[in-house]
Amino acid sequence: MKLTDNFFKKVEKKTNVNKDTILSLAEKLQDENMKNESVLREVIQQISSLTGKTVSKEKEDKIVKAIVNDQVPDNIEDYMDK
Repeated sequence: MKLTDNFFKKVEKKTNVNKDTILSLAEKLQDENMKNESVLREVIQQISSLTGKTVSKEKEDKIVKAIVNDQVPDNIEDYMDK
């Protein structure tokens, strides 16, 4: 998936998290870690902390399940507009 500068600008505008931080978090999620629930939960908690948004245990479980089961949308930019 190719992420454009426009994507990063949208994310930064909505979350106040800059591109460098996003890329740093993405490094943690290399292919071998995408199925590692503890790594996913750590990253979700870091994002929650960075954005000041609370993620309930139920929502965290749904996010992890979606990622582990390959249920993430192909075009994340379209998903961000929702």
